[in-house]
Amino acid sequence: MSRESSKSIFASYSVYPLIMHAVVQAVCEQTGISSPMNREEAEAVARLLKAVADPARLQLLSALSASPDGMACVCELTEAIGLSQPTVSHHLKILTSAGLLRREQRGSWAWYGIAEEGVEALRRALGHSLPRATFA
Repeated sequence: MSRESSKSIFASYSVYPLIMHAVVQAVCEQTGISSPMNREEAEAVARLLKAVADPARLQLLSALSASPDGMACVCELTEAIGLSQPTVSHHLKILTSAGLLRREQRGSWAWYGIAEEGVEALRRALGHSLPRATFA
């Protein structure tokens, strides 16, 4: 089977093109973009989507959202999602680098909370409402 014919078979049986069209359309509608995104905008949205494209990171965001005071230390988060401290720290670093979390040093412990600006950017990128964080 040639490469061209395998592509056409894949496209005819795949929903991938439909999903990608819907995602691009939703992002464009929500951001007010009437033309394709420029490279900088596309890279910013991709960074956010990559940061949340992991079940552990979604669990961390959920645990922090449910935290009574809006902050949690790494030790609390390891218990909440059942992963080792180095693994949790790695995922927290990725979420913080993407602008979705804020980090505060309290003595020898790092505490994390949701960064509302980053979550708002993610809401816009996804094109629909996500639950709002209830803390600053």
